[in-house]
Amino acid sequence: MQKQDIPEQGSVPWHTVVAVSWSSIRRRLFRSLLTMSGVVLAISFLTYMQVMNSVTRALVRANDTLLNVLLQEAGVDIYAGDATDRMMVLLITLSLLACLVGIINSMLMSVAERVKEIGTLKCLGALDSFIIKTYLIESTLQGVTGTVMGLGVGLLVAVGAAMANYRVYVLYHFPFMGAAKALLVSLLIGSFLSVVAAILPAYIAARKQPVDAMRVEE
Repeated sequence: MQKQDIPEQGSVPWHTVVAVSWSSIRRRLFRSLLTMSGVVLAISFLTYMQVMNSVTRALVRANDTLLNVLLQEAGVDIYAGDATDRMMVLLITLSLLACLVGIINSMLMSVAERVKEIGTLKCLGALDSFIIKTYLIESTLQGVTGTVMGLGVGLLVAVGAAMANYRVYVLYHFPFMGAAKALLVSLLIGSFLSVVAAILPAYIAARKQPVDAMRVEE
């Protein structure tokens, strides 16, 4: 890359930063897929729990005799009302923490692999802000993509499990508003975690000194 190809760093447009981040993801496609798989699993579990909880509450509120029998056979306490299941909250929290740690670990490894690349960019005049933007966008692209996939997987699994337990009653009493709220919450949480997970790796990458980075052995 020639020096004249590097734009003035104070005015690098966002589409250039996005292009650099997307190029990095494509070059490390396998690692990106591993990162997204962790996000997919965590968000699908979160979505599944929320949708199933909404469906169960809707079926309990229906107060149908035969349906109540099916609910009790599935282990649902139809007299508990809207009580919060602490174990469910704990499982969701642990899954989200695992997702967060997974993204951070992947981005830190990405920094370690790209030390010389970062050093070269900084020698050519790249500012810390450019490096930080690149890592934030890279993590966000992976996280949002994995989140959207997780939403679909979680919703399908939740509806399938509910149909298996409660048959056609799910179709009659399906909580569309509750499911939409669950999807929105999962989307926001997944996107937020992706940004938060990139902060530390982006900061570490931006703080690399060009001289130290360039003398790292392959």
